[in-house]
Amino acid sequence: VQLQASGGGLAQAGASLRLSCAESGRTYSTYAMGWFRQAPGKEREFVAGIRWNGASIDYANSVKGRFTISRDNGKNTVYLQMNSLKPEDTAVYYCVADRVEVTATPPWWGQGTQVTVSS
Repeated sequence: VQLQASGGGLAQAGASLRLSCAESGRTYSTYAMGWFRQAPGKEREFVAGIRWNGASIDYANSVKGRFTISRDNGKNTVYLQMNSLKPEDTAVYYCVADRVEVTATPPWWGQGTQVTVSS
């Protein structure tokens, strides 16, 4: 499983960004996909996860109501729409894949994309 994340960058507080993660393997559609993030000096944390058919979606409490995860199995891509960004959302965001649902220790990780939110 190879994951390639994109879409990070610099945004002002209150703005929006959309992250994308493309999976290059042939079994993408059977995996759960998600996002973790790691802010400077902090531990890596779960952000959002979605099962292969989109039937189950989970969010961290800190992003509920602001972030939306979705996937397009035809394009082997998962998205993270981030609205109402806050400075505390500043982190490196990692795309992950897991077998059934996104767990605390997904076996597959992308390279990460930086998101910086200025106040």
